[in-house]
Amino acid sequence: MDKRDLSGVFRERLKTLLQRSGQNQSAFAASVGIDRSALSQLLSDEATRLPRAETLMTIAAEHKVSLDWLLGLSQDEGLTGEIRESLEIEDAPGGFDRTLLAKWHAEAVGTKIRYVPAGIPDLLRTEALVEYEADISNKSRQSQAGETQYRIDYSRRPETDMEVCMPRHTLEIFAHGMGIWDRFPERERREQLHHMADLLEDLYPTFRLFLYDGRLRYSVPYTIFGPYRAAIYVGEMYMVLNATQPIRTLTRHFDNLIRSAEINAHEAAGFARRLAETELAPA
Repeated sequence: MDKRDLSGVFRERLKTLLQRSGQNQSAFAASVGIDRSALSQLLSDEATRLPRAETLMTIAAEHKVSLDWLLGLSQDEGLTGEIRESLEIEDAPGGFDRTLLAKWHAEAVGTKIRYVPAGIPDLLRTEALVEYEADISNKSRQSQAGETQYRIDYSRRPETDMEVCMPRHTLEIFAHGMGIWDRFPERERREQLHHMADLLEDLYPTFRLFLYDGRLRYSVPYTIFGPYRAAIYVGEMYMVLNATQPIRTLTRHFDNLIRSAEINAHEAAGFARRLAETELAPA
């Protein structure tokens, strides 16, 4: 679903809850832990963004509706969604292979996993990039390295079927050392792109990367684990959807991203190598 469509549906359903509550805006805002001005912004027809995950949870809990319904992913107001803190995943004892995220991967073996990453896909990162991003995000290097290795091992299994779709410009911005990668050394950016290309060739066709034009399409980061669940990454939390309809809706969204891809899976490794060799050619 387009970001503007998502925020529009949320706004209309928030108005429904406000009217149903019988409260004025000040009282309604206080009941969900925000101030009146913040509520007014969320209700504005010009609003294009969603509130924080904590606010979404509070609204849903306070008014006894599901997050799926509140976000327009379901017509059923029943409580069908759940929120899990990413802390449960990041800091679970025993390493990544014992976390909820690994459990969801294991349950989806033999089905297709669809993944829209927030940045460079985890399993395609070098140790240098894992350490660099751990420093700027204050996350555990050990947990991130464990997650990377788990995903690589998972993708080597013959029964794996994983598609990843991300903006082409994420890799171009990375190659130029812009954004969060502005202090990541050029030599290590080149090594990262070659490492990515090597893995894409090695893991194909069980792991397939597609690149779309991020100026024409938008997507939040999420993973769909076969027909069982979808986990939407919302900063420090995962919003976990288990109902059939929202999973199908996100699957259609993902399939539309695939259809609009400019770089298809069999071309992705070559694209990464060209970035390394042209944008980062040794002096």
